[in-house]
Amino acid sequence: MRAVRMTRWGGPPVLTEVARPTPRADEVLIRVEAAGVCRSDLHVLDAGSDALPYRTPFTLGHEVAGRVAERGPGATGPAVGERVVVYGPWGCGRCARCAAGAENYCDRRSELDAVRTGTGVGLGRDGGMADYLLVPSGRVLVPVGDLPAAQAAPLSDAGLTAYHAVTGIRPSLPRDSDGDDRDDGRGSGSATVAVIGVGGLGHLAVQILRATTSAQVLAVDVREEALALADACGAHFGTLLRPDTAEVLRRRAGGVGVDAVLDFVGSHSSLELAVGALRAGGDLAVVGSGGGELTVRKPGALPPGVRISLPFWGTRPELEEVVALARKGVLRVETEEFALSRAPEAIDRLRSGLTRGRTVLVPD
Repeated sequence: MRAVRMTRWGGPPVLTEVARPTPRADEVLIRVEAAGVCRSDLHVLDAGSDALPYRTPFTLGHEVAGRVAERGPGATGPAVGERVVVYGPWGCGRCARCAAGAENYCDRRSELDAVRTGTGVGLGRDGGMADYLLVPSGRVLVPVGDLPAAQAAPLSDAGLTAYHAVTGIRPSLPRDSDGDDRDDGRGSGSATVAVIGVGGLGHLAVQILRATTSAQVLAVDVREEALALADACGAHFGTLLRPDTAEVLRRRAGGVGVDAVLDFVGSHSSLELAVGALRAGGDLAVVGSGGGELTVRKPGALPPGVRISLPFWGTRPELEEVVALARKGVLRVETEEFALSRAPEAIDRLRSGLTRGRTVLVPD
């Protein structure tokens, strides 16, 4: 079978032939229908030999949807033929957090890193940029029904990570279960959330906020086309990143600052904007890995009472909720599709910043 492999640190992705795996014990073999391409893949490809606790070679791809092709004799979960999306962060499967479905925060992660087994699918362990994927257990599979594979695959990271970040700030925001509050004004007592970076994750965060809260969504990006995407996804307001953007956001939030910021960039400029726009007692979720830094000092530049979180992926129950939103029709991924054989080209396009939404590879 074909697979897009990370063969050496700092090297390009290599499309090559590898043996099709056979599931044993609890393992399940998935015939891949779609695999997302993520900036995390670029971080892996560009990393030095000591930067990540992984062994090469391995197959890339941590956003995967497909159909159960074969099960090991001890496997549980979805039956052969069932269509699924793969929950990506694989923990030990035995600690309290893994048992609760939060393998993204596995208590034994440092032990797994020490023996270089990888963070999950496509991250040190063989991933889904291939014709087939072997997963360790049916516990990491979530049924998707008739949801198109190219829509389902990005939900496992772009959708899940955005949902997990929103979940972290949601207790501070009014909840609107039907998601139909489309008033363009701030409204009495209405919360405001700034979404910085409306790319593969940010455009889904806008939709998730609209579907699960009544907050006013303020979108920020450096690209006009990204703001157009934010508008199509339901953002109440969009603005380019400029020297006065923090003040613009504060005015849109009634002069006091926004209640929460979801930073999907994580650069110096995006974090500076977040701090400048956030109100006292607000929430800052830093999702992007753009190399920026915050100085936490008391007293300091951070607003008093601010709560900072560093969301990583999400939980399996949250992935089930994300899939439910997508099947309901209130969450749709903006995608660019490429054949698996064109994976190097798709990765280069993502690196060049030309991708709108999420890149998805489909086996050809």
